[in-house]
Amino acid sequence: MLTKVERQEIMESYARKEGDTGSVEVQVAVLTAEINRLTEHMKIHKKDHHSNRGLLKKVGRRRNLLTYLRNEDVNRYSELISRLGLRK
Repeated sequence: MLTKVERQEIMESYARKEGDTGSVEVQVAVLTAEINRLTEHMKIHKKDHHSNRGLLKKVGRRRNLLTYLRNEDVNRYSELISRLGLRK
């Protein structure tokens, strides 16, 4: 889990306007940080199936949000994936 401070920093850097906490960009950025942290955990604890399930659920949620954003606004989508470094 991310700490409150880390989550707020992510929200401030990806917010579309002042006080934005729920836009797709913010949600995807927070999920990406959580996914990265869980990925590091899974490298150490390979048999932690409960955390692995949570990781897969977060990846699926992020994928759905990115699909929605790609269908709504391709420019915002491409900017977000380049900022997060998701695709090569």
